[in-house]
Order: sequence, then structure tokens, then C-alpha cells
Amino acid sequence: MTAIMKDRPNDVLLLAGKVLTILMQGAIAIGGVIVALLIPIVVIFRGDIMQGFIDGSQIDISAFPLAPFVGLLMLILAAVAALFVFFGKLRAIIGTVGEGDPFVPENANRLNLMAWLMLGLQILGIPIMGLVMLIVSWADEVGNADANIDAGVDLTGILMVIILFILARVFKHGAEMREDLEGTV
Repeated sequence: MTAIMKDRPNDVLLLAGKVLTILMQGAIAIGGVIVALLIPIVVIFRGDIMQGFIDGSQIDISAFPLAPFVGLLMLILAAVAALFVFFGKLRAIIGTVGEGDPFVPENANRLNLMAWLMLGLQILGIPIMGLVMLIVSWADEVGNADANIDAGVDLTGILMVIILFILARVFKHGAEMREDLEGTV
């Protein structure tokens, strides 16, 4: 079976998967650097930033929810880091498929970690949306903005977590079966 897969090194789907995961990790890394730089910038230059927004209006700069905003940026940074690791693990799995040996114990571990990362992202979404709603309500009060936030349960994300945990078990079982088969030959 591995010989069959190794004969197809130009598999378009695997190539697309590799390219996409590399591009995603690159975009996520850039986003992470930007968010990481924003945190100290917002803290250090808070007054200057707010002054630029309020020119001529009666907005109270001291009312800006700095702690929730910085907390939001930190949670976003944690989410970005989790996504970076997620796509790295996915790229490693794609690599083993391209090599013709996907049923290795490490892929089961990778899928399990990916499931935990997705679960963590689902949980992180709760405080992120809470902070976003707090900041948007502040912006609405001071600027008469009319912002609508659509917050709800992400059933697709929950389904993905379940599927990843199941796939981790499938890969673990497949790796065990392969080891047993190799031991009998």
C-alpha cells in the first residue's frame, strides 16, 4: 500500500493541502505579530490614540475600556497561537500521507492535539465575544454607533472537535493494527 502512495508524489490534493497550510501559517504568524505589537502600543500610546478619535467631540478619554481591550487582544493572540499550531500539525499529517505512511502513532497524537486546540478555541470564543460586546457597547454610548453583534453557539466548530477526536481514535487504531500486522509477517 505504501508503494502505491509513493508512486503518486504529484497528488494535486496533497500539494494544495501543503500550500494552503503553509499560507495559513504565514498569514497567522503575520497576524500574531501584529496583535502582539498592538498590545504595548495601545497601552503606551492610549491617550494619543484616543485623542486622534475625539478631535472636537466631548468623548471622555478616561472612559475607554483599556483593560477589556488589552484582554481582548491577549485572547486573540492565544487563539492565533492555537491556530498556528493547528495548521502545523495538519501540515505534518499531510506530509505523512504524501510519504505513504499516514497510520503512524504520531498522527493520532497530532489529531488529538488538533481536537483539543479546536475545543480551546470554542471556549476562548466565549470571553472574546463578551469583551467585544463590552467594547462595542462603549463605542455605541460615546459615538452613537449602531453596531450589531451576532453571537451564538458555533455548531460547526463543535462538530469539528468531535470529528477530530474520532479521527484521532481511528488513526490510533489503524496504527495499532498496522503494527500487529507487521509483527505477524
